[in-house]
Amino acid sequence: MSNTIIYGIKNCSTMKKAFDFLDGHNAAYTFHDYKKQGVDDDVLRLAIKEFGWDQVINRRGMTWRQLDDATKKTMDEAAALQIAHEKPSIIKRPIIVHEGEVLLGFEEDALTRVFAL
Repeated sequence: MSNTIIYGIKNCSTMKKAFDFLDGHNAAYTFHDYKKQGVDDDVLRLAIKEFGWDQVINRRGMTWRQLDDATKKTMDEAAALQIAHEKPSIIKRPIIVHEGEVLLGFEEDALTRVFAL
């Protein structure tokens, strides 16, 4: 089993970039699909603690735009956790946990640094 877990949704262009990058560097990882396996609450809480709910929740995506204004205006950490479980597509992708370090989103420089590539 790998020390790296990538959390997200398989059919996502950003996820594809992350998979391609890691596969191209022969980096071992395990994929956790929100749609099939559900949201990992501990990892979500860890990402929110590290980056803040406003970074973990993708406020540029269609899922966010489809929320009613009242939900958007009252969003906080607790509401973000709840909405992430109800609508996992709203979580910024990928969340990568590698040997205890958490990365949010696809950034080649960060992956290169963390994986020592």
